Amino acid sequence: MESTLEVLTTRRSRREAHRQWPDEVKARIVSESLRPGVTVNEVAGSYGLKANHLSSWRTLARQGKLVLPEPEDAVEFVAIVVDAPAPEPQTVKAASRAEIVVGPVTIRLEKGASAARIAAIARALAAAT
Repeated sequence: MESTLEVLTTRRSRREAHRQWPDEVKARIVSESLRPGVTVNEVAGSYGLKANHLSSWRTLARQGKLVLPEPEDAVEFVAIVVDAPAPEPQTVKAASRAEIVVGPVTIRLEKGASAARIAAIARALAAAT
């Protein structure tokens, strides 16, 4: 696609300096400013524009009011890293009855054992050790 771009470099009268940019040219300039490693200031300067003017065109493009041309280069893919899923936390089994383990001895209390009963067992174990 070959096209001609007219850039005014001198300021004559206010009326002559005001340039109407065709949408196709705006779109091409905006798409150039979106390339990786390029700044808005660089692109705007190369076309004799102020950066804020080019930024307003970029806003129009984001809003869908300025249609950008298809990219000239091939589609690029981005590599993604997928972490292994985190292991599920160990769930604590809801015990229906309490257990007291001291060394090789396991004491299983009946369901609904009172605090007094558990305290008596704990005192007995403390006295035995």
